[in-house]
Amino acid sequence: MHVVATAGHVDHGKSTLVDALTGMQSDRLREERERGLSIKLGYVWTSLPDIGDVAFVDVPGHERFVTTMLAGVGPVPAVLLVVAADDPWMPQAAEHLAALDALHVQHGVVAVTRADLTDPGPMMERAAVEVARTTLRGAPVVAVSAPTGAGLPELRTALTEMLAGVVESDPGEDVRLWVDRRFTIRGAGTVVTATLPAGTLARGDALEVHEGDRTGTVRVRGLQALGNPVDQVTGTARVALNLTGDDVALAERGAALVTPRAWRPTDVVDCRVRGERGRLPSLPLLHVGATAVTVRTRLLAGEGGDLVRLTLDAPLPLRVGDRALLRDPGSRQVWGLEVLDPAPPALRRRGAAAARAKILTPLAGTPDLPSELDRRGVVHRSFLRRIGVPTEVLPPGTVEAAGWLMSEQRADDVATRVAEDVATQAASRPLDPGPTPQAVADRLGLPAPELLLACLRPPLRVDNGRVVSGTAPGTLPPEVETAVGAIERDLAEAPFAAPTADRLMELGLDDRRAAAAAKAGRLLRLAPGVVLLPGAVELAVRRLADLRQPFTTSEARQRLATSRRVALPLLDHLDRARLTRRLADDRRELLSRD
Repeated sequence: MHVVATAGHVDHGKSTLVDALTGMQSDRLREERERGLSIKLGYVWTSLPDIGDVAFVDVPGHERFVTTMLAGVGPVPAVLLVVAADDPWMPQAAEHLAALDALHVQHGVVAVTRADLTDPGPMMERAAVEVARTTLRGAPVVAVSAPTGAGLPELRTALTEMLAGVVESDPGEDVRLWVDRRFTIRGAGTVVTATLPAGTLARGDALEVHEGDRTGTVRVRGLQALGNPVDQVTGTARVALNLTGDDVALAERGAALVTPRAWRPTDVVDCRVRGERGRLPSLPLLHVGATAVTVRTRLLAGEGGDLVRLTLDAPLPLRVGDRALLRDPGSRQVWGLEVLDPAPPALRRRGAAAARAKILTPLAGTPDLPSELDRRGVVHRSFLRRIGVPTEVLPPGTVEAAGWLMSEQRADDVATRVAEDVATQAASRPLDPGPTPQAVADRLGLPAPELLLACLRPPLRVDNGRVVSGTAPGTLPPEVETAVGAIERDLAEAPFAAPTADRLMELGLDDRRAAAAAKAGRLLRLAPGVVLLPGAVELAVRRLADLRQPFTTSEARQRLATSRRVALPLLDHLDRARLTRRLADDRRELLSRD
């Protein structure tokens, strides 16, 4: 389906023209028919050769209903601009065209109506000049008469050719619908209408509803397109949704219906403004889709700049690349804008706005993953999806862990800072086992230790849950190395004569240093204050093998030429290592090592 919005001055024949094109009646309210003007959005459709179904959103042309007009035009990619041959170029035609230009609408056809009442040539020339100044430049201009049917075949041809150039939307995109009408049907309940720009909707789908600062969930109980019930529809399409759920009251006109957990409502957004430069009004209206909210503006680079920060009175689900419109209700001047960053950082320091402008200046207003990673450093995949940045193809050098993405530059910085952090701790507390990945990640401001681990580079490594330098396992501080050397000499002749507490104190080898030496593989620490050399286990097994099995503790002590202070923790160590087995009578036997 294609969707085309009408635009143009009041009473220039928009509704009459689309009714003639479709054979339907777009003014559905009695008040509209009696007054001869559109008050709410009309909705009719037809079929064009080689194009298929085309729905027309007929918008009001009266200046009092400009907000309703923008609600119909906002989500629609193509327009039928209608001007009358028997009137001069009118204010609402100019205002509507300015809004279309601000919204960057590029696909359109101009219909000069009432060609049966006067020569349409002068207005066709004027309309061509006016649209040539906008994004609709090059749009065909066709003279028509709805009552006589003159020009309608040519208009259908022009619409067909124009719509053939509209790029098809992605049915896999996340859904975002702006409610433009809401009403109640007896027996069905709440029904809303909207334009589906992209994505796929199906009966039974759950949708988040955002209305002002309130959020809820609704379910699509029924779905219609072109007046017929359907199970599923893909954008672009005009749809009517029968909604149900506890939060259905939130689905008012202007509310957004979106794919759950796929959008990030924001009340601060950085944008590029298109249109006449100069001082922006302090409190203009921001028109997005079918909604309008008051915003406060802040230029980021001084008067005449095109970069502005908007603070919204109510949050809206916006994404990078969204196009919207700023409108001054007093002067009726409009500016187009494109969203550069829907999740900008706070501006707290002097000069922060100018610095922010320098960062935003090169941005093109399209989703750009490398730029997002460079600016944010670390960002979660789900966050990028919610602001409209695809992550299927990662830039070279990107680090990914636990759903987080890190730019190559930030990863290099993290690797350097981790090395400095570990070295600093090793220097100040050389006997500590090293920091945990979580502790280092916290100090470096990383959201997950997995990111830290992904950035480790040799000689750093993780050993027993600690980040350590990958130097040789036996490396110890000089004073500990000296103490271990003395113990090695003491035990050279009597390998099981563990040094006494006084000897350990003399060597300066307290429990902390002994534990560090044991972790480095230089000592065997059997218990606090009891240390042997690492080879003591194998030597003990060989000597105990000479005993008659099973053996007593006393026999083991004598064979090893040591004291009970050493023999008992040594035998317990052999038990835990499954080298010996303790029997019920407190004797032990060696286990086979085959």
